Amino acid sequence: MRHTLLVLVNDQPGVLARVAGLFARRGYNIDSITVGPSEEEGLSRMTIVTTGDDQTLEQVMKHLHKLIDVIKVQDISSEPMVGRELALIKVNASASTRPEITHLVEPFRAAIVDVGRASLVIQITGDSDKIDALIELLRPYGIKELARTGTTAMVRGNVIKMEKTSSRRSFA
Repeated sequence: MRHTLLVLVNDQPGVLARVAGLFARRGYNIDSITVGPSEEEGLSRMTIVTTGDDQTLEQVMKHLHKLIDVIKVQDISSEPMVGRELALIKVNASASTRPEITHLVEPFRAAIVDVGRASLVIQITGDSDKIDALIELLRPYGIKELARTGTTAMVRGNVIKMEKTSSRRSFA
């Protein structure tokens, strides 16, 4: 089963390496990981997508909680959530295929963000399935490069607020 974890951490050098190292040492795979500043200065928010059964997930969460810079770990897999990825796709595009490619990306609400002599760079955001579908449609034209972020996610509707506690910070 696929799990999406939100992890609030201190914004310190080495925290990402310690989290990734924990997964590696325990033999858990990270399907994707994104990290960026949170709404509170000094804290970063990680979105980790991993695969495993419920017992594996429980172990991962326990080990994450033991890391000193980890403030909060939340499994949002069963919550209604908004999850998005970004992909940049460089595709072969001659003068004759550009109109076809342009019409192909329009229904996906993707944008052509760079035009070269023999290529186009297409930007798309959305869920994994949407991005996978566009990639498959562009494959016959010849994908030269593909850069893809991991999932960034948030629980729908609920406002997650940070509160300071005596020694650690946590979601309220």
